[in-house]
Amino acid sequence: MNDKSGKQAIEYGIVPVDVMASMSGLDFVRAIFARRLPEPPIMQTVEPFDCTVEPGAVVIHSVPGLRHYNPIGSVHGGYAAILLDSAMGLAVQSTLPAGTGYSTLEFKISFVRGMNETSGVIRTEGRVLNAGRRVATAEARITDAKDRLLAHATTTCLVFEFPKGNAKG
Repeated sequence: MNDKSGKQAIEYGIVPVDVMASMSGLDFVRAIFARRLPEPPIMQTVEPFDCTVEPGAVVIHSVPGLRHYNPIGSVHGGYAAILLDSAMGLAVQSTLPAGTGYSTLEFKISFVRGMNETSGVIRTEGRVLNAGRRVATAEARITDAKDRLLAHATTTCLVFEFPKGNAKG
């Protein structure tokens, strides 16, 4: 579906487990980025664009604005948390075989430099550090257009097999 500008409208929603389980993690992430599958509803908050994936690595671009502000007049830390957690998780997902998923067990964020509506386009890059059979670890960083580090994070994810015959998300 296209919007009034002719661009493909973004569909948000939950992908059924049986659809996720039928695809490799890399194909699943590629399908989301290509808009063949709906984007997770949380992404409406950060409005990502120009997203790319390769095995073990994801890049997401976004532009922070006034709608992301906290009460003290800067971009809320949750904005960075969504981007960092998404980039790390999708990087992990991109390494998984069909029938396998992940869940974040923990993540840690370090905020280095504040963001505001003048930050412009920011880049969030997630990379897998280790993809084990049951546990995966990843890191991510957010940089601005001048390649200044704004925030970075690490995560530990539980890797699991999807239940057989479960069509619910």
